[in-house]
Amino acid sequence: MVRRVLALPAGRIAAGILTVIGLLALFGPALAPHDPLAGGAQILAGPSAGHPLGTDYLGRDVLSRLLAGSPVSVLGAIQVALVALVAGVIPGILSVYLGAVFEWITLRLADTLIALPFLVFAVAVTALLGNGIPQAMVTVGIMISPLFYRVSRAATLAVARSPYVEAALISGASIGWVVRWHVWVKVLPPIAVALAHTAGVGFVIVSSLTFLGIGVQPPAPTWGGVLAADLGYLSFRPWAPLLPTALIMATVWACNLLADAIRDVTGVAGRALLTRRKAAA
Repeated sequence: MVRRVLALPAGRIAAGILTVIGLLALFGPALAPHDPLAGGAQILAGPSAGHPLGTDYLGRDVLSRLLAGSPVSVLGAIQVALVALVAGVIPGILSVYLGAVFEWITLRLADTLIALPFLVFAVAVTALLGNGIPQAMVTVGIMISPLFYRVSRAATLAVARSPYVEAALISGASIGWVVRWHVWVKVLPPIAVALAHTAGVGFVIVSSLTFLGIGVQPPAPTWGGVLAADLGYLSFRPWAPLLPTALIMATVWACNLLADAIRDVTGVAGRALLTRRKAAA
């Protein structure tokens, strides 16, 4: 699947952008030229040799705060996607095989989670358990998990009625064996599309919460926190919000672009397109 995704221009663009964002998350704090928490005498200064992106209202270097805040923003989005994946896929697949009672309970639970406002619950959980990204992201991931539940359940229902799956069950194969060797291969492509899309959604949620000061103890740097600080002083630095906004938008756009590329190469039309390209080459 990876080679087919990279064969598409959209897949290569998305992979390039996400690779850069991943490198920022890994090496951003080490590349920060200044202490992201240390203030200075130059307040709301413009770009200069010592401060390429200027300073904020406390004299802190903006570039250093963006680099140091990369891990929190990226890891928070990954945590949302992984929690939603685990909490949604496993019940979605098992609901097809574990009987009507388990199916009814999981369906009603998914309907309930869809009806709840996940941002409000994330704020409530951080208020109860303490202001931290992990608590908020686990809550948001569970609230988004019905997306994976429905996708995995629909894909499993399509596979469960296949003759080779029914033959395996009749011959005495266990449900776990059938899921590992028959169901998972067919369910993986739509789950991969949902995972890429959810990573973008998670990034928006992390940026929104940190913009409001939720999930991170000030003055810890985050992309959303830098954006919030810049918006308060637009009369002094009207260009300041452009870079954090561009980073957030580029990451979300790349995640959605990757989801589209995965969907294209795993569908019938996508496979036919790749076959025609190989024949033309």
